Amino acid sequence: MLSGIRVLDLTNVLSGPFATLHLALLGAEVIKIENPQGGDLARNLGCVPEYNQMLMGTSFLAQNSNKKSITLNLKQAKAKEIFLELVKTSDVVVENFRPDVMRRLGLNYEELVKVKRDIIYCAISGFGQTGPDAMKPAYDQIIQGLSGEMSINGDERLNPLRAGFPVCDTVGGLNAAFAIMAALYYREKTGEGQFIDIALLDSIMPMLGWVAANLMIGGQDPQLLGNENMTSAPSGTFRTKDGYINIAANKQEQWEALADILGLSELKEDVRFKLRDNRKKNRYILNEYVNQKLQENTTNYWVEILNNAGIPSGAILSLEEALNQPQIVHRNTFSELDVPNIGKVKLFNLTAKFSKTPGYAQKSPPLLGEHNFEIFSQLGYTQEEIIQMKNDGII
Repeated sequence: MLSGIRVLDLTNVLSGPFATLHLALLGAEVIKIENPQGGDLARNLGCVPEYNQMLMGTSFLAQNSNKKSITLNLKQAKAKEIFLELVKTSDVVVENFRPDVMRRLGLNYEELVKVKRDIIYCAISGFGQTGPDAMKPAYDQIIQGLSGEMSINGDERLNPLRAGFPVCDTVGGLNAAFAIMAALYYREKTGEGQFIDIALLDSIMPMLGWVAANLMIGGQDPQLLGNENMTSAPSGTFRTKDGYINIAANKQEQWEALADILGLSELKEDVRFKLRDNRKKNRYILNEYVNQKLQENTTNYWVEILNNAGIPSGAILSLEEALNQPQIVHRNTFSELDVPNIGKVKLFNLTAKFSKTPGYAQKSPPLLGEHNFEIFSQLGYTQEEIIQMKNDGII
């Protein structure tokens, strides 16, 4: 889909690399421009120390398939000159530094448009390019706390509670990828590039949609419901004979069918449970009845019975079980690629399934500077000159 689009990727760790991963899976030529001294910090992050020492940490592997890597020390004048030469042949520049970094390097948007009028420049930061907090450092957990996301998780026993993965970085990356695609479409119509300002704090806010709307419009503070569903009951996590199950009997007919299946038909006419709002008020009393019945059989038994009756339900899987479940295999969520010195690893494919332009992880994440000769040769540098630039610390 993005064949012929060149992206210069100056990003590190997660939010930026996750954005450019999607562009790479869509077929764009994504060139990571990394510091010669270690490159993307994610190269050192992961649970396998020997991979970190190889600068191919598991965190890096997860976000960088289908990309190329070159090294440039952008503090050196010659490296800046090379970068500007690359901008001339590129469509998109993405960075996730603090707002003042590219300006201090003399490589901010206002400078880049002088060499490529229609360049699309996407800056990802914790708080955006302007405002009272713009210059503050930010990691995912900081944004989780400042966004209110942590305040709505857990229950009375465990709150505040962070999400179990870097949700703000990830959503920020998705927001950036979406914005870049929109900017490319706009450029197709008008011939004009533009500057895109992505803030992680902004990006997570719409994800709070229903909870935020209840407060801003309905005046209701968020309830600490843990695994319970705020919109309905019985809807949440329940105990079975051998573990746990998620059940979402959100519609009236689903509740009534659940009551019949569990042998609790009399509760359908109980004033505490007959109507949705009453069930929500009395959810914990209702859950006692439901849990007692569910513990008479196994999770798998109930999942099959309830789903066949049109009541959404599912087992609660371990991460390993989730990654290897038949539906994920059927959907080709992963490709298995050979990574040099590591072997076969599973890497994410594009999860949007396009009928004409599917996106797959086809090339393993690059070694640091793996494509120096390829890219710099395109700019007219000889092999000897490239070797000399490496010796001079330029690349």
